Amino acid sequence: MPLTSAQLDRAVGAVIASAAGDALGSQYEFGPSLPDTTIPEFGVGHFGHGVGEWTDDTSMAIPILQVLADGHTLEDPATLAEIVQSWRRWSLSAMDVGIQTRGILSSIPSDASAEHATTAARLAHERLGRSGGNGSLMRTGPVALGYLNRTPAELADAAGRVAQLTHWEDDNVVACALWCLAIRHAILTGELDMHAALRSLSEPRSGESKRPDPRPLSERSESKRPNALPPETATRWAQLIDEALAPGIHPRAFSDENGWVVRAFQGALAAVAGATSLVDAVQRAVRGGNDTDTVAAIAGALAGAVYGAAAVPANWRAQLHGWPGIDADELERLARRAVA
Repeated sequence: MPLTSAQLDRAVGAVIASAAGDALGSQYEFGPSLPDTTIPEFGVGHFGHGVGEWTDDTSMAIPILQVLADGHTLEDPATLAEIVQSWRRWSLSAMDVGIQTRGILSSIPSDASAEHATTAARLAHERLGRSGGNGSLMRTGPVALGYLNRTPAELADAAGRVAQLTHWEDDNVVACALWCLAIRHAILTGELDMHAALRSLSEPRSGESKRPDPRPLSERSESKRPNALPPETATRWAQLIDEALAPGIHPRAFSDENGWVVRAFQGALAAVAGATSLVDAVQRAVRGGNDTDTVAAIAGALAGAVYGAAAVPANWRAQLHGWPGIDADELERLARRAVA
């Protein structure tokens, strides 16, 4: 799909701004909300990450970006297995791995398939009765880059498929699909429109029944994406989006539970929607408090898709680095290859 220079810049921005938000929020993780007068700065992370070093949020996104850059698709079980195995190797020495994610990755073999991972995720959900952590949403941004020339339904499928490698709960599937669809829309148009993402997720695919499937997503073996969201689900997410888009709302309003994928989604959306620039969006996310690196990484992916890589300050970009030993220039190279 030929992209304009502005569209390509926005695609690269979705990756680099996410990494920047992650690294910027690292030292404030689990801390209180901050006043608007505070200017967040790069520093040593809560778990010991260096200045400008991204955390698990970006580290888990990179294997997804790498397979897309290599020309693979997320429909291929071998590609998903490659992602899972990369995550597992990384988790063995990572400074920080989400509790839910670590539990899944530690329970599967070193040569795990996608089925190993999704089965472990499903069993964990059934055992605990929930699996709605924000660990799937934090890494989902690169998925959109491989699906700019595909249908929204195909992108939503891919987002749900990758989410459920570790997070089985339906909220994860919907949140990741919506975020990826919003990133895709922003890259192609330069606009932020989460309600447009919800509409595209709520409409049945061509040739399929317009009657919604009433089953939870986790019970539909044929697809991770809903064939038209059930009306009650669509209504719920419309209300959640409206809460995050309310005039004057700040990510602080969602900080108490932003380890939950829904509140992380709302906090990140509030950060971007209420911002005047990419820098403002990322800083607002960090000022929200609590899971600052994750919410800022999520917000950064969408803000980067709206404002572009050119809006990332040069001094931010120069400091970015992390697993697996790469920097912002390599992130840009991978992003360009993924959209190519």
